[in-house]
Amino acid sequence: MSKYTTMILVGTLLGVAARFYMLRTDYRQYPTYPHGRVIHIALGIIASGLGAVAVPSLFEQNYTAVTFLALAAQQFRDVRNMERQMLSNVDQNELVPRGVTYIEGIAMVFEGRNYLVILTAFISSLTTYFYNWYGGVVGGILAIVFSTRFMSGNMVKDIAHIQEGHLRFDGPNLYVDDIHIMNIGLEDSKKQILEHGLGIILIPKNVNAKTTLAHLGQRQAIIHDVSTILGIYRDSGTPSFVPLSKRDLASGRLAFFLLPIEKDVGLAKSIIARSPVLENSIRKPLQSKALRRSR
Repeated sequence: MSKYTTMILVGTLLGVAARFYMLRTDYRQYPTYPHGRVIHIALGIIASGLGAVAVPSLFEQNYTAVTFLALAAQQFRDVRNMERQMLSNVDQNELVPRGVTYIEGIAMVFEGRNYLVILTAFISSLTTYFYNWYGGVVGGILAIVFSTRFMSGNMVKDIAHIQEGHLRFDGPNLYVDDIHIMNIGLEDSKKQILEHGLGIILIPKNVNAKTTLAHLGQRQAIIHDVSTILGIYRDSGTPSFVPLSKRDLASGRLAFFLLPIEKDVGLAKSIIARSPVLENSIRKPLQSKALRRSR
């Protein structure tokens, strides 16, 4: 077996292994199983092949072959658009939708992971050239470990304190502690809300967290995660039972009104704590030069 063939095989195998490792179907049920996973695995094989072939092409000074990487980037952008459109269509039938920001984050993740596969295959192929196949395996494993750092970002528990809130009615007005949620007129709805509802309060740790949690997409993502895992006590045509979040404008505290099928405050707090902080919702005013000068 020629050296270039070994480089391509090792690079492709390690790239596919990286894609398998990064491909997980969890409570969000995406990618779907099995067909959604087949699509992403097939794209991972293509990406790893491109990354592995790029190294022999460079050593042979066949720079035209490397331009296929640019074509691959365009294809992966098209995949991102496809994922966005598909998830947006499905979201219309969710009792508690993900929201545009969450969908954009998911589509961005799957595009980015294909680039990580290309990087893993490239590093594996390159180290195989210098250190034989076992060196390529070691290089690929290190690249996979490096890639895992990009698999997940911050969670809500990193930016906020989470505590239980008390649901109460003051006439038709529903409150979580002292934060007003909405008006409920029907007595039967009030009774069911008090029986099945939960209140959660998020207290931001700093100004960055306060502006991040104020983002409507971030709040909707948290509500979706809790409702997906604990279920949702509502059906279509029951607007009084829609989970909501409201913000205390003075302090930046965030109140959540939830109606889970499984009423477990501790589990709800744990789910919220582990909910992802969406990349598109992150705001960092503390790093603003204008804010630092004002201080």
